[in-house]
Amino acid sequence: MFRPYEEILKRKPDFRVTYQFYSQEEGGRLRLPIQGIRFDFWYESELHTRSDIFMIWPEFEDRDQKVIVEGEVYKEGIARMWIINPITIPYHKERLQVGSHGYFMEGRRRVAECDVIELIGLKE
Repeated sequence: MFRPYEEILKRKPDFRVTYQFYSQEEGGRLRLPIQGIRFDFWYESELHTRSDIFMIWPEFEDRDQKVIVEGEVYKEGIARMWIINPITIPYHKERLQVGSHGYFMEGRRRVAECDVIELIGLKE
């Protein structure tokens, strides 16, 4: 069973996104992932190249905005996002905003697209 990152990291998530996984035909995954997968994250910024990816991990919510603790996640929904290396928080705080567009990444492959809907830890 998945242990929520808030318990592990002892802080609030940095931001939340809406997400939608690509189908396999669109270049996405064969199956939906389970909670705890450690996708990297890339988002659009004039300073980023396609090779820039960040250790910002998703934590998927259920329809009641609670953390999913077991099983597959939804094809589309909302995820809490966690910047894993705290040294990089100021960098992302200057660049991420509500409306920023990004992607869950498996290596260099985009498997889902996302839009930032709320800043939490990044607005403090």
